[in-house]
Amino acid sequence: MGLVAGGLFTALLLGLLSGLSAPLPAPWRYAAVVAVAVLGLLREVGLVPIRLPQNARQIPQDVLQRNVRRGALQFGLELGTGLRTYVSASAPYVLAVALLLGGQRLHVPLLAGLGFGLGRAFTPLARRAAGDGDRWDEDLRVRLRTITVAACAVLVVAFGLLAVRQF
Repeated sequence: MGLVAGGLFTALLLGLLSGLSAPLPAPWRYAAVVAVAVLGLLREVGLVPIRLPQNARQIPQDVLQRNVRRGALQFGLELGTGLRTYVSASAPYVLAVALLLGGQRLHVPLLAGLGFGLGRAFTPLARRAAGDGDRWDEDLRVRLRTITVAACAVLVVAFGLLAVRQF
């Protein structure tokens, strides 16, 4: 619940702030989104060394120990916003830029936030369902680069197609 609420909150904020980019011509905004997506992809394949802006610390475990239900909601909310944890992949940042510059209706950022929150929730659920958490962690380590590169490549193609469609 908290993960989805955090994703929705962040996306809603980005959607509301997107109005600030409205004075920029649409082609410039779309070109900037595609450029950021390409930059993210280049970062993921290791060609461009970019440090991502993040609060590089984990949410403290004592959040969960004070009150289990409220702590789980707070933990999920903070993790869902991506503001108080590691976000090591470029794709969420590319998506945030697209939400800021896209000039779309408010349902688009809300759907993106829902997807982000559900995606963050999927990881611990998949790990738990796997049974052997250590093996799951090792499998993830082996596949993580492929996953992050593929995610950015999909965003480059998707935003490129959307940009071409707008012209």
